[in-house]
Amino acid sequence: MRPRATHLSKVPEATALFWTIKICTTGMGEAASDFMGTRPVLVAAVLVALSGTALVWLLLRQFRADRYVPWIYWGTVAMISVFGTVAADGLRTALGLSYGATTIAFALAVAVSLSAWYRSERTLSIHDITTRRREIFYWVTVVATFALGTAAGDLTAHSLGLGYLDSGLLFLAVIAVPYLLHRGSDGRALNATAAFWAAYIVTRPLGASFADWAAVPRHDGGLHLGTGPVTLVLLIVIAALVRQESRQPQAGAIPVTEGAR
Repeated sequence: MRPRATHLSKVPEATALFWTIKICTTGMGEAASDFMGTRPVLVAAVLVALSGTALVWLLLRQFRADRYVPWIYWGTVAMISVFGTVAADGLRTALGLSYGATTIAFALAVAVSLSAWYRSERTLSIHDITTRRREIFYWVTVVATFALGTAAGDLTAHSLGLGYLDSGLLFLAVIAVPYLLHRGSDGRALNATAAFWAAYIVTRPLGASFADWAAVPRHDGGLHLGTGPVTLVLLIVIAALVRQESRQPQAGAIPVTEGAR
Protein backbone atom coordinates (compact mmCIF):
# COMPACT_ATOMS: atom_id res chain seq x y z
CA MET A 1 0.00 0.00 0.00
CA ARG A 2 1.28 3.46 -0.89
CA PRO A 3 2.36 5.49 2.19
CA ARG A 4 -0.02 8.26 3.11
CA ALA A 5 1.25 11.82 2.49
CA THR A 6 1.17 13.91 5.64
CA HIS A 7 2.96 17.18 4.87
CA LEU A 8 5.08 19.01 2.33
CA SER A 9 8.82 18.77 1.89
CA LYS A 10 10.63 20.71 4.58
CA VAL A 11 13.91 21.23 2.72
CA PRO A 12 14.20 24.36 0.54
CA GLU A 13 15.29 24.44 -3.06
CA ALA A 14 19.05 24.94 -3.56
CA THR A 15 18.77 28.36 -5.16
CA ALA A 16 21.29 31.22 -5.10
CA LEU A 17 19.41 32.61 -2.09
CA PHE A 18 19.73 29.25 -0.33
CA TRP A 19 23.53 29.26 -0.74
CA THR A 20 23.79 32.88 0.36
CA ILE A 21 21.87 32.24 3.56
CA LYS A 22 23.83 29.05 4.22
CA ILE A 23 27.18 30.84 3.95
CA CYS A 24 25.94 33.63 6.23
CA THR A 25 24.84 31.10 8.87
CA THR A 26 28.27 29.47 8.85
CA GLY A 27 30.00 32.81 9.33
CA MET A 28 27.58 33.80 12.07
CA GLY A 29 28.08 30.48 13.86
CA GLU A 30 31.85 30.87 13.80
CA ALA A 31 31.73 34.45 15.09
CA ALA A 32 29.15 33.59 17.77
CA SER A 33 31.21 30.61 18.94
CA ASP A 34 34.34 32.75 19.18
CA PHE A 35 32.38 35.45 21.01
CA MET A 36 31.19 32.92 23.60
CA GLY A 37 34.71 31.58 23.95
CA THR A 38 36.03 34.97 25.06
CA ARG A 39 33.42 35.49 27.80
CA PRO A 40 33.98 34.61 31.47
CA VAL A 41 33.61 30.88 32.11
CA LEU A 42 30.19 31.10 33.78
CA VAL A 43 28.78 33.43 31.12
CA ALA A 44 30.17 31.21 28.36
CA ALA A 45 28.64 28.12 29.96
CA VAL A 46 25.23 29.80 30.12
CA LEU A 47 25.46 30.92 26.48
CA VAL A 48 26.48 27.46 25.31
CA ALA A 49 23.62 25.91 27.28
CA LEU A 50 21.16 28.38 25.77
CA SER A 51 22.40 27.68 22.24
CA GLY A 52 22.11 23.94 22.83
CA THR A 53 18.59 24.33 24.20
CA ALA A 54 17.61 26.49 21.24
CA LEU A 55 18.98 23.86 18.85
CA VAL A 56 16.97 21.06 20.45
CA TRP A 57 13.80 23.18 20.45
CA LEU A 58 14.22 24.16 16.80
CA LEU A 59 14.98 20.60 15.73
CA LEU A 60 11.78 19.43 17.43
CA ARG A 61 9.85 22.19 15.68
CA GLN A 62 11.44 21.22 12.37
CA PHE A 63 10.45 17.56 12.73
CA ARG A 64 6.94 18.41 13.89
CA ALA A 65 6.28 20.93 11.12
CA ASP A 66 4.08 19.68 8.28
CA ARG A 67 5.72 21.88 5.62
CA TYR A 68 8.81 23.97 4.95
CA VAL A 69 8.85 26.94 7.34
CA PRO A 70 11.80 29.23 6.53
CA TRP A 71 12.44 30.61 10.01
CA ILE A 72 12.34 27.15 11.61
CA TYR A 73 14.58 25.56 8.98
CA TRP A 74 17.16 28.34 8.94
CA GLY A 75 16.99 28.81 12.68
CA THR A 76 17.91 25.13 13.02
CA VAL A 77 20.80 25.50 10.58
CA ALA A 78 22.03 28.61 12.40
CA MET A 79 21.94 26.90 15.80
CA ILE A 80 23.75 23.86 14.39
CA SER A 81 26.41 26.29 13.21
CA VAL A 82 26.73 27.92 16.64
CA PHE A 83 26.44 24.89 18.91
CA GLY A 84 28.17 22.57 16.45
CA THR A 85 31.21 24.83 16.29
CA VAL A 86 31.45 24.98 20.08
CA ALA A 87 31.04 21.20 20.35
CA ALA A 88 33.57 20.43 17.59
CA ASP A 89 36.18 22.77 19.07
CA GLY A 90 35.50 21.50 22.58
CA LEU A 91 35.85 17.88 21.51
CA ARG A 92 39.16 18.58 19.77
CA THR A 93 40.53 20.38 22.82
CA ALA A 94 39.28 17.78 25.31
CA LEU A 95 40.81 14.91 23.35
CA GLY A 96 43.99 16.82 22.54
CA LEU A 97 43.60 16.19 18.81
CA SER A 98 45.22 18.13 16.01
CA TYR A 99 43.22 19.97 13.34
CA GLY A 100 44.36 17.35 10.85
CA ALA A 101 43.11 14.49 13.02
CA THR A 102 39.71 16.09 13.58
CA THR A 103 39.37 16.87 9.87
CA ILE A 104 39.96 13.21 9.03
CA ALA A 105 37.62 12.04 11.80
CA PHE A 106 34.77 14.29 10.73
CA ALA A 107 35.34 13.46 7.06
CA LEU A 108 34.85 9.81 8.01
CA ALA A 109 31.70 10.78 9.93
CA VAL A 110 30.28 12.48 6.83
CA ALA A 111 31.20 9.48 4.68
CA VAL A 112 29.57 7.06 7.13
CA SER A 113 26.42 9.17 7.33
CA LEU A 114 26.06 9.47 3.56
CA SER A 115 26.89 5.80 3.06
CA ALA A 116 24.31 4.65 5.61
CA TRP A 117 21.74 7.00 4.10
CA TYR A 118 22.35 5.68 0.58
CA ARG A 119 22.37 2.02 1.61
CA SER A 120 19.07 2.51 3.37
CA GLU A 121 17.27 4.74 0.88
CA ARG A 122 19.19 4.40 -2.42
CA THR A 123 19.18 8.16 -2.81
CA LEU A 124 20.94 11.19 -1.31
CA SER A 125 18.99 13.83 -3.20
CA ILE A 126 17.40 16.64 -1.19
CA HIS A 127 14.45 16.34 -3.58
CA ASP A 128 13.80 12.83 -2.29
CA ILE A 129 13.57 13.62 1.42
CA THR A 130 10.01 12.31 1.51
CA THR A 131 10.02 10.10 4.59
CA ARG A 132 10.80 10.63 8.25
CA ARG A 133 13.83 8.35 8.04
CA ARG A 134 15.31 10.33 5.16
CA GLU A 135 14.72 13.51 7.12
CA ILE A 136 16.68 12.10 10.04
CA PHE A 137 19.53 11.07 7.73
CA TYR A 138 19.49 14.58 6.25
CA TRP A 139 19.93 16.37 9.57
CA VAL A 140 22.55 13.93 10.84
CA THR A 141 24.52 14.58 7.66
CA VAL A 142 24.09 18.34 8.01
CA VAL A 143 25.55 18.22 11.54
CA ALA A 144 28.47 16.10 10.31
CA THR A 145 29.22 18.50 7.44
CA PHE A 146 29.33 21.44 9.85
CA ALA A 147 31.80 19.61 12.08
CA LEU A 148 33.96 18.70 9.07
CA GLY A 149 33.88 22.24 7.74
CA THR A 150 34.88 23.64 11.13
CA ALA A 151 37.89 21.34 11.32
CA ALA A 152 38.90 21.93 7.68
CA GLY A 153 38.77 25.70 8.10
CA ASP A 154 40.96 25.56 11.20
CA LEU A 155 43.33 23.21 9.41
CA THR A 156 44.00 25.60 6.52
CA ALA A 157 44.08 28.75 8.66
CA HIS A 158 46.27 27.43 11.47
CA SER A 159 48.03 24.16 10.67
CA LEU A 160 48.76 25.08 7.05
CA GLY A 161 49.43 28.71 7.96
CA LEU A 162 47.22 30.28 5.30
CA GLY A 163 45.45 32.64 7.68
CA TYR A 164 41.80 33.56 7.46
CA LEU A 165 41.63 35.64 4.28
CA ASP A 166 43.68 33.25 2.18
CA SER A 167 41.68 30.34 3.57
CA GLY A 168 38.47 32.09 2.57
CA LEU A 169 39.80 32.69 -0.93
CA LEU A 170 40.92 29.07 -1.14
CA PHE A 171 37.48 27.76 -0.22
CA LEU A 172 35.88 30.26 -2.58
CA ALA A 173 37.85 28.61 -5.38
CA VAL A 174 37.12 25.11 -4.08
CA ILE A 175 33.37 25.66 -3.94
CA ALA A 176 33.39 26.62 -7.62
CA VAL A 177 34.80 23.21 -8.59
CA PRO A 178 31.63 21.11 -8.09
CA TYR A 179 29.57 23.80 -9.79
CA LEU A 180 31.85 23.88 -12.83
CA LEU A 181 32.12 20.09 -13.01
CA HIS A 182 28.36 19.72 -12.88
CA ARG A 183 27.37 22.62 -15.14
CA GLY A 184 30.24 22.26 -17.55
CA SER A 185 29.50 18.61 -18.31
CA ASP A 186 25.69 18.68 -18.03
CA GLY A 187 26.00 16.42 -15.01
CA ARG A 188 28.19 13.78 -16.67
CA ALA A 189 31.33 14.56 -14.65
CA LEU A 190 29.47 15.21 -11.40
CA ASN A 191 25.77 14.69 -10.85
CA ALA A 192 23.57 17.21 -9.08
CA THR A 193 23.43 15.33 -5.78
CA ALA A 194 27.21 14.91 -5.49
CA ALA A 195 27.72 18.56 -6.50
CA PHE A 196 25.23 19.69 -3.86
CA TRP A 197 26.87 17.85 -0.96
CA ALA A 198 30.38 18.81 -2.04
CA ALA A 199 29.39 22.48 -2.12
CA TYR A 200 27.40 22.15 1.12
CA ILE A 201 30.46 20.94 3.01
CA VAL A 202 32.65 23.75 1.67
CA THR A 203 30.18 26.50 2.67
CA ARG A 204 31.14 25.93 6.32
CA PRO A 205 34.87 26.78 6.11
CA LEU A 206 34.13 29.40 3.45
CA GLY A 207 31.77 31.45 5.61
CA ALA A 208 33.75 30.85 8.80
CA SER A 209 37.06 31.94 7.24
CA PHE A 210 35.69 35.28 6.06
CA ALA A 211 33.89 35.84 9.38
CA ASP A 212 37.13 35.21 11.27
CA TRP A 213 38.99 37.54 8.91
CA ALA A 214 36.46 40.29 9.59
CA ALA A 215 36.51 39.77 13.36
CA VAL A 216 40.14 39.15 14.39
CA PRO A 217 42.67 41.91 15.18
CA ARG A 218 44.84 43.41 12.44
CA HIS A 219 47.97 41.80 13.85
CA ASP A 220 46.30 38.46 13.10
CA GLY A 221 45.53 39.55 9.55
CA GLY A 222 41.94 40.61 10.19
CA LEU A 223 39.79 43.72 10.00
CA HIS A 224 39.40 43.93 13.80
CA LEU A 225 35.61 44.36 13.71
CA GLY A 226 35.12 42.05 16.69
CA THR A 227 33.21 38.79 17.06
CA GLY A 228 30.17 40.46 18.65
CA PRO A 229 29.55 43.00 15.85
CA VAL A 230 30.20 40.38 13.14
CA THR A 231 27.69 38.03 14.79
CA LEU A 232 25.08 40.78 15.06
CA VAL A 233 25.50 42.00 11.47
CA LEU A 234 25.26 38.48 10.07
CA LEU A 235 22.16 37.77 12.18
CA ILE A 236 20.49 40.85 10.71
CA VAL A 237 21.50 39.82 7.18
CA ILE A 238 20.22 36.27 7.74
CA ALA A 239 16.90 37.54 9.08
CA ALA A 240 16.46 39.83 6.07
CA LEU A 241 17.31 37.05 3.61
CA VAL A 242 15.03 34.52 5.30
CA ARG A 243 12.22 37.05 5.22
CA GLN A 244 12.85 37.53 1.51
CA GLU A 245 12.87 33.78 0.94
CA SER A 246 9.61 33.34 2.87
CA ARG A 247 7.92 35.54 0.29
CA GLN A 248 9.00 33.31 -2.57
CA PRO A 249 7.09 30.18 -3.58
CA GLN A 250 9.03 26.99 -2.97
CA ALA A 251 9.06 25.09 -6.23
CA GLY A 252 8.91 21.32 -6.27
CA ALA A 253 7.38 20.78 -2.83
CA ILE A 254 6.98 17.02 -2.33
CA PRO A 255 4.68 15.26 0.15
CA VAL A 256 6.52 13.67 3.07
CA THR A 257 5.15 10.23 3.82
CA GLU A 258 4.77 8.09 6.87
CA GLY A 259 6.65 5.20 5.26
CA ALA A 260 10.17 4.05 6.17
CA ARG A 261 10.20 5.47 9.66
